[in-house]
Amino acid sequence: MKKLFTGVAAVSFCALASSVSAGTVEEDATAFGARQSIFHASLSPSGKKLAYVGTVGAGGEALYTVDLEAGTPPKRALAALDPMSDLSYCNWITEERLVCQTILRRKDDSIGRYIAASRMISVNADGTDPNVIEGRKSMRAYGNIYFGGGIISLNAEGEESSVLVTRGYVKESSLNTRLANQAEGLGVVSHDVVTGKERPVEAPDKDAFEYIADDAGIVRIKGTLNSNPRGYAQDTLAYFYREQGSKRWNPLSRAEIDSQTIDGFEPYAVDSATNAAIGFDNDDRGFKTLYAISLDGTLARKELLAAEGADVDSLVTIGRRQRVIGASYATEKRLVKYFDPAFRDLAGALSGALPGKPAVSFVGASEDERQVLLVTGSDVDPGMLYKFDRDTNQLNPLLPIRETTEGHKLAEMKPVVFPAADGTQIPGYLTLPVGSTGKNLPAIVLPHGGPSARDEWGFDWLVQFFAARGYAVLQPNFRGSTGYGAEWFGKNGVKAWRTAIGDVNDAGRWLVSQGIAKPDKMAIVGWSYGGYTALQSQVVDADLYKAVVAIAPVADWRQYLEEERTTSNYRLVQKFVGDGPYLEQGSPMRNAAAFEAPVLLVHGTADNNVDVEQSRNMEDALRAAGKPVEFLEFEGLAHSLHDGAARKQMLVKIDSFLSANLGS
Repeated sequence: MKKLFTGVAAVSFCALASSVSAGTVEEDATAFGARQSIFHASLSPSGKKLAYVGTVGAGGEALYTVDLEAGTPPKRALAALDPMSDLSYCNWITEERLVCQTILRRKDDSIGRYIAASRMISVNADGTDPNVIEGRKSMRAYGNIYFGGGIISLNAEGEESSVLVTRGYVKESSLNTRLANQAEGLGVVSHDVVTGKERPVEAPDKDAFEYIADDAGIVRIKGTLNSNPRGYAQDTLAYFYREQGSKRWNPLSRAEIDSQTIDGFEPYAVDSATNAAIGFDNDDRGFKTLYAISLDGTLARKELLAAEGADVDSLVTIGRRQRVIGASYATEKRLVKYFDPAFRDLAGALSGALPGKPAVSFVGASEDERQVLLVTGSDVDPGMLYKFDRDTNQLNPLLPIRETTEGHKLAEMKPVVFPAADGTQIPGYLTLPVGSTGKNLPAIVLPHGGPSARDEWGFDWLVQFFAARGYAVLQPNFRGSTGYGAEWFGKNGVKAWRTAIGDVNDAGRWLVSQGIAKPDKMAIVGWSYGGYTALQSQVVDADLYKAVVAIAPVADWRQYLEEERTTSNYRLVQKFVGDGPYLEQGSPMRNAAAFEAPVLLVHGTADNNVDVEQSRNMEDALRAAGKPVEFLEFEGLAHSLHDGAARKQMLVKIDSFLSANLGS
């Protein structure tokens, strides 16, 4: 499924070279543990003004606006400095007014864990006249997040200063209930960001979870997901569409949620020029493929893009109307197929003209698409934000994506394959320290989170920190990863945990067999599901890794199911995890006696993805079994530990832990 006010000094609006030089663990942890300098950027309708969400201190964010023609310093317009809040994105609606989304995390004592709530705020470019677009009653629970609305179109049909936003409605008596079964439904309103006036566009539907507008700002598609009487989401998505000029909803497609993958056509956009829904479905090979389905009543289907051995999984859009110009998929590196020849040629020309020929991603544009925002980057380049004028062919650098890494020579990430025990070739990425021989190194196997995810080629702050500290790093895309088709995903990384963990352990054995890693100097580090994998690797082979680091891990699957019982997604999680003896066998907390390597656990207390009690209970189980364990707990931080100071502390601790146990 488809898948957040107070003043501070403005950050520097220039790409200055950093004087930081790699060396000590403190320097490396500071450089790589710091969060991105900017998280989101937007161009005003004319293309003359820039807005970006940038880092403030260790854990805050702020909206900055810049008059690019005047060349004046950035102005701070809005800030989220509380560690329990995030400023996710901000988009220009008019030349003077923007709409931002924020996420607020709070402890819900009724369920004993943290929840998050999103809110939409409109604000002037200078920070004046902030206005919350909807209030407390506009909430609907999805997982552990109460959804306070989102933008589905930056332009409402025929209304210059209005946006289309989704609006959830909850009965007055249900505000404190634990589940979403009291929700009256999700609808759409047109909100004028200047006057604050609203008009209803779509009436609330108790089963709706999304709406899709075309590039003219007209709602054309509605997605529904039924709930059972207890408020738990069912596993069938139903999509409906409208023909042009009609208000009648017609069936478009149905899709089944199976192990957190979607089997059936799932629309993502509507192209008004061709009057077609654009979205993804599995083809007869079991790979995600991009299709267009006509919305003229015929439902004629056309294949737009398929990839050999990979899932086509992302649309490439441009501009304020989110016009579809291509799609992408990941093999060894992410590849883009452009449907628009002008942007295809532009991406190729820009990449070829820049040092290192980095990948180019278009992230924004003016109303006429003549002024374009783009980000470039690679495995050894965290990225730069540029503005390109298509009329003058002038390219101007604006801001580095990660200012703190400038001055550091970064390590190359190379695609590799290695054999699993059954002979299956497992893809992954190997990063070696800069200047090393690539032999007899201390090494880290770094499995990804998810498990419905995969690693990709590109800059990775955690990988670069370990490489800077002298470690070889291997990231395996084990069976159970997404992106490689239905057969590779299999039953998923929980039901088929033995296969996934086997592939991860075979990654470590391959490092040793190739002479890259010393057998007594190899560790495993993972975050989220990767943290689970790091722990469970000990249950399968306690002698392979000499140190284990698990960040925000699941330690017990039955405990995880109980934690999810208070969310509307519980039935889907239950289906994904399943039931049987494999849950006990696959839960490291229940098998602590098998551990031999020392363990470092890291977790934030405000984690609403994986409750901190998972790590606390894992620590207790290891101590009860007489096993060495350390626990670093961060008060008030969520799953991603989205705080530069905390990440620095974590990296320093991990470095010390690995050095002590690997003897490096």
